[in-house]
Amino acid sequence: MEPEINNEPAVEQAEERSRPALGSRLFNQRWLVANIPFFLFAALLMGLYIYNGHFAEKKIKEINRTAAEIRDLQYEYKTVKSELMYLQKQSEVVRAVEGLGLKEITVPPVRLKDTLER
Repeated sequence: MEPEINNEPAVEQAEERSRPALGSRLFNQRWLVANIPFFLFAALLMGLYIYNGHFAEKKIKEINRTAAEIRDLQYEYKTVKSELMYLQKQSEVVRAVEGLGLKEITVPPVRLKDTLER
């Protein structure tokens, strides 16, 4: 018995070599050159999208920082206002001026009248 020689695989290999690969049919040089404007436009849009994301994050951080600063200033305002209200009480004013030798008036003020008036 003679061994069989199979010529079919050689024919299939030759056909595969002559046929362009799938990638080369879809992305050949002519197609790439024709679509360069689209790729540039898509790259521009991607760049703008990334920039917008960074810009938004930066603004959010700035808003949060400003909100925290406003909150701190509100606390300081309320504290100073309450201290001022306390220091404006009559008893606190009397206590503050005792060191200067001033005393609180205990008699009501006297109204002066002009004697030349009729």
